[in-house]
Amino acid sequence: MTTVIPTTESEERGFSTSTIVVLVAGLSMLGQFAIATYLPAFSVMAQALHATPAQVQQSLSAYLLPFALMIPWHGAISDAIGRRRMILAGNVLFTIGSLMCAAAPTLSLLYAGRALQGVSAGVGVVIGRAMVRDVFDGTHAQKIMALVAMIFALAPALAPICGGWLLLWTGWRSIFIFLAILSAALVVVSWFLVPETLPPSRRHRLDPVPLARAYATLLTKPRFVALAFANAAVNLGIYLYVLAAPTFVVKHLGLGEQSFGYLFVPIVLGLIAGAAVAHRIAGRGSPARSVILGHLVMVVAGVINIGVNAMHASPLPWDLVALPIFGLGMMLTQPSLQVMALDCFPERRGLASSCYVTVQQFGNFLSSALLVPLLLDNTLHMALGMAVLQCLGLLMFFIAMRDGRSD
Repeated sequence: MTTVIPTTESEERGFSTSTIVVLVAGLSMLGQFAIATYLPAFSVMAQALHATPAQVQQSLSAYLLPFALMIPWHGAISDAIGRRRMILAGNVLFTIGSLMCAAAPTLSLLYAGRALQGVSAGVGVVIGRAMVRDVFDGTHAQKIMALVAMIFALAPALAPICGGWLLLWTGWRSIFIFLAILSAALVVVSWFLVPETLPPSRRHRLDPVPLARAYATLLTKPRFVALAFANAAVNLGIYLYVLAAPTFVVKHLGLGEQSFGYLFVPIVLGLIAGAAVAHRIAGRGSPARSVILGHLVMVVAGVINIGVNAMHASPLPWDLVALPIFGLGMMLTQPSLQVMALDCFPERRGLASSCYVTVQQFGNFLSSALLVPLLLDNTLHMALGMAVLQCLGLLMFFIAMRDGRSD
């Protein structure tokens, strides 16, 4: 199937559905690679930069905070100037930030490079989702987002495995050079292959006052806010383990820096399976049905996880059994939640996409800065944290559905 999208009044580009799926997934994966690729290197980086592992871990917060702060602007600016320009500019800045990290002689300069990465990495996440909704409607958009999620789900497994082997072969600085090469490649690919999906007739002038009013409209619509929190809560259930990976893999599982795949591969298999099922069932029932089904699966995962850790079972493989099941359930919910949230504001999907992702990323930042340090020393505490977050996500979804019926 071929879709033709007008980019300007004088130009049209034809591209296949598979092309936009791969491009949007690739752009979205870059931000995940920036989080997970260097996780195996924390202890080595601490020695090289004369810092503690805890100080190196705070470089995650240095990345996640500007990531969250800039996301609202990515969507608004893209609504004004178009999607393609934002993608190109974001990837150029990410390349510069990655090179700064690779050359950093001190912890402060590492934080600065990570902050620049965070400022720019959200472009692909936000603009990719908005592009899908620019082009596809309804059930088709739900299926496309599920396919994107399936490809995107590879990132958490590939990133730390690549990072572990780069650390072994060439040292920790090569990890950031690798990220710079990836983002530079995306600049080239985007220049030649990414179409403009938002024609000038559908753009909105970037003006602070109307923009503030638009955000106020988004944030005062209970249904949209509840859907965004429903997504963020279940996403944090998995992110607890991603952000705590250096401690979880090395201390709790007793493995080395090249063994992060033991944690991430099972999670990713669950994410891919969930995205595949979500794609298969899209259109066969309401989006709400997919969300409820996903939460039922996550409840099973939570019970297993708490039970295994309460009984103090051997860490391998029992500490990993529940994670792919939770990932499967989470991915059943995400495409439907995204479509439902963005459809609250069909004329400002770029802005809505920014707000939606901002809520998720602020959750990730708070998790990195506060929740993970609180829970990571005890696997039972982590299991309980995952279960509580899932219950919170389900509660937010029920609130959204109640508000939808009252509209």
